[in-house]
Amino acid sequence: MYEAGKIVPKQAGDLLKPAEDWVRVDGLKVRFWRAGSGPAVVLLHGLLGYSFSWRHAIPILARNATVFAPDMPGAGFSDCGSNLDCRLSSAAARVLGFMDAVEISSCDLVGSSYGGTKAAIVAGLAPSRVRSLILVSPANPWSRNGRMRLKVLQNPAVAWMFPKFARPMRGLHSYFVRRMYGDPSKITAETLQGYARPLGMPGRFEHAVKIVRTWNEDMGQLEGILLRISTVPTLLVWGSKDRVVDLESAEYLGQHFQSVRTVVIPRAGHLPYEECPEEFCRIVTDFLAEIGLQTARTTREVT
Repeated sequence: MYEAGKIVPKQAGDLLKPAEDWVRVDGLKVRFWRAGSGPAVVLLHGLLGYSFSWRHAIPILARNATVFAPDMPGAGFSDCGSNLDCRLSSAAARVLGFMDAVEISSCDLVGSSYGGTKAAIVAGLAPSRVRSLILVSPANPWSRNGRMRLKVLQNPAVAWMFPKFARPMRGLHSYFVRRMYGDPSKITAETLQGYARPLGMPGRFEHAVKIVRTWNEDMGQLEGILLRISTVPTLLVWGSKDRVVDLESAEYLGQHFQSVRTVVIPRAGHLPYEECPEEFCRIVTDFLAEIGLQTARTTREVT
């Protein structure tokens, strides 16, 4: 079992390079990458992303942790399932199912964008299994960006047409990625190809549209659950040039936590772990080290 805060001795030949593996969650095949040894850290990608999003961060974080980066059902190369419940609570329950499948008892949970919102719900469902939250520009009710696009995609006719229109359009795939970067010149051909690979598969855009369908309800659920997770040590990370989730919303979100730190990375966009992975991972590693010291100090005082 992998437990946050518990150091697992390194085995001979233990590599920082991610290794691909598969497990079953609710009958669906789920692909994930794993690397490193030590306390468990689980990385949750955002909407239309997958484990590829963390390719730069995984080897760095794996220097101090056992890192797991799944393609959640409906995304990447994991199974989709035509009847997959896309409500946020169900998606969070599948994260817990993944943790069960790979035998993680507790972890530090890192979530980006929609994955950050999902991480917060996971903490609300199973607080004993989440030692800390690292939320990277998480989708939240206070962000004004994208509200018009959400309304358009919530239209039944548009929701039906969008996947058929979007799937073959590589130019649209490129547009999605470029909006995520503070400096689009940093985007490589490998990045565009990597994101485009699963988007051409059936079910990926349909899954995203189903998530949008219950967006308002899910954001309401997030507001309701914040009080329950207010004591979880939390790190909020934003890029100063984020065009997807308002930087201003970080202040409103942070007010709901008793122990929170907010870090803004200059010139980065919505995916700081891609644009500046070394800086992002240093911020996360320093935060986790501090949490570990606080936990050890509390344990000594209790004993």
